[in-house]
Amino acid sequence: MKKWILSVVGLLSALCFAAAQEYGVVNISVCNLRSTPDFDAEMVSQALLGTPVHILQVNDGNNKWPQVLTPDTYTGWVHYAAITPMSQREYHAWNKAEKAIVTALTGIVYEKRSTKSATVSDVVAGDRLKLLQERAGWLKVQFPDGRVGYLSKKVAMREKKWRKQLDQSVPAILASARSMLGFPYMWAGMSPKGMDCSGFVRTVLFMHDIIIPRDAGPQSRTGERILPIGDLQPGDLVFFGRKDTAAPKVSHVGIYLGEGRFIHSLGLVQIGSLYPDDPLYDAFNAGRYLFGGRVLPYVGLSPELNTTATNPFYAE
Repeated sequence: MKKWILSVVGLLSALCFAAAQEYGVVNISVCNLRSTPDFDAEMVSQALLGTPVHILQVNDGNNKWPQVLTPDTYTGWVHYAAITPMSQREYHAWNKAEKAIVTALTGIVYEKRSTKSATVSDVVAGDRLKLLQERAGWLKVQFPDGRVGYLSKKVAMREKKWRKQLDQSVPAILASARSMLGFPYMWAGMSPKGMDCSGFVRTVLFMHDIIIPRDAGPQSRTGERILPIGDLQPGDLVFFGRKDTAAPKVSHVGIYLGEGRFIHSLGLVQIGSLYPDDPLYDAFNAGRYLFGGRVLPYVGLSPELNTTATNPFYAE
């Protein structure tokens, strides 16, 4: 009888906890999302520090593994060490607070305003922290769990300034893509620490405050479809996959650079070409090229293509 009572109490506590804290914010530089609530489970995606998420359910009374929904409508299980659960009021307060945006590919949050002081955490491009103070080349920042540290202005900037300087032009986006040449491929990766093909596209665009669906298939269904290679323009996405089906199946994506060349993550971030007379000709991918997708003109005009200024997760 005592065990039964304890079980009921545990269940009620878990339900009350879930009801009170249906929201959360990613608390580490890059958070792994898994297919089931276990460290040994397949990684399905990632979310960056400062990303607001919705907690859909928890797997046990200990609340160690919540299932979350991310701003790009992806679901996965994360360990509570990686996120800070919040009430709706706390979640709104976090979203309204002024932020510091990490603009360098990688960086360090220090305990004091000195690169010789202790490390609080690493950060990657796109990470967002609460801005507490700006002083003498440093940004004093706070993590969702309350930790405080300092970011050099060489790797981050105040959100308001970042938005004023935000460059969503094709040359700027392609420069960001090229800045990650040689970076490693990692299945389900979505940060400069490692990216799969669609994660690379997602990471590059997010550096310019553009949110696109997580996977190559959904990415191929956004924007405008471009069929002939000759009609592609720099900045378009290029999709690859199986042609021997009634409905071609997309399994790979890259970003078109122009003159037949594209940049993508396969083994590592690299440049290939669709043209046989090019020294960078990629026969494998040229043979499975399906079509292109023009997405940049449609940002803000489609529910699947938005920004942190318009995505409801960041505005709630």
